[in-house]
Amino acid sequence: MNILVTGAKGFIGKNLIVELKNQGFNQIFEYTKDSNPALLEKYAMECDFVFHLAGVNRPDNENDFIEGNYHFTSQLLNLLKKHENKAPIVVTSSIQAELDNPYGKSKKAMEDLLLQYEQELGVPVYIYRLSNIFGKWSKPDYNSVVATFCYNIARGLNIQVHNPNTELTLCYIDDVLEEFLRALNRMPTLQGEYSVVTATHNITLGNLASVITSFKNSRTNLSIANMDDALTKKLYSTYLSFLPVDQFLYDLKMNLDSRGSFTEFIRTPSRGQVSVNVSKPGITKGNHWHHTKNEKFLVVSGEGLIRFRKLDSDEIIEYKVNGEKLQVVDIPTGYTHSIVNIGHTDLVTVMWVNECFDPVKPDTYYLEV
Repeated sequence: MNILVTGAKGFIGKNLIVELKNQGFNQIFEYTKDSNPALLEKYAMECDFVFHLAGVNRPDNENDFIEGNYHFTSQLLNLLKKHENKAPIVVTSSIQAELDNPYGKSKKAMEDLLLQYEQELGVPVYIYRLSNIFGKWSKPDYNSVVATFCYNIARGLNIQVHNPNTELTLCYIDDVLEEFLRALNRMPTLQGEYSVVTATHNITLGNLASVITSFKNSRTNLSIANMDDALTKKLYSTYLSFLPVDQFLYDLKMNLDSRGSFTEFIRTPSRGQVSVNVSKPGITKGNHWHHTKNEKFLVVSGEGLIRFRKLDSDEIIEYKVNGEKLQVVDIPTGYTHSIVNIGHTDLVTVMWVNECFDPVKPDTYYLEV
């Protein structure tokens, strides 16, 4: 199948093309504003499906709205007619097509042109009025407020929140792509004369700013956002794509002493805390017990001996563990426990605890095994 994608270098276009290739579609005609205009006729003659994504939304001159949105669409449709090509068309419009502004008027004129084309020739035309699309490869100060906030916050730049109570409807790029693939297979989600992406998310501008700011702060407070929330998960993925290329790496606070180190990695209010413990050869750590706090130990390098003793017993239980065979050891409540480095190299243990350390209520009591 030959698929024509106009606006191929734009935010949606780039994401769509890589996903089409993921799905095995390799005959893709990529048309951009910099392409040779003669290519458009060739593509219009040979394509089997059209994703018409090209458009103008922030021109220097208001007249460019009509030129980029209406006239280019008219040119494309005329070429398809010329070659009697009835390839189905997916077209990206905007919710602003309902508004009385130059951009909205140009989008509405484009929609009317496409609907007339559909009625005259019986060609399937799927018009999507998209709003606030966000995701990787979007442009700050161009595609959506999400892109602008992610870009600025990741770089410590100011953001503008004129009215924190402003309600936004956001649409994630991957959800758009899923719907476009349904349309490609002639199974679009229809709502009247328009096609729709059903997966959208509502949030206020103030809450959006707070959520994205929390992602930046997570590097210092070690928190993990609630990935059960679909919008938060999508926003976090988007935020990471905006990190400056020299800031993928960040430091953790290592608590160092002669015995080794202890470093917190992740802290969550609902899923506990993850840390990395390094013990030098011959060193014993632990020798304490908990009422409610419980842990999981995973030795990833070196050789260790984990020892347990129930408080009211003299019996000592031992487990030898090493990085050659990854095994998790549960640390139950009411047992004093320790971990000893019995090897000749550093013992590295990933430790999970069901609650973050609270110095006011540590629930940790010293007692030798």
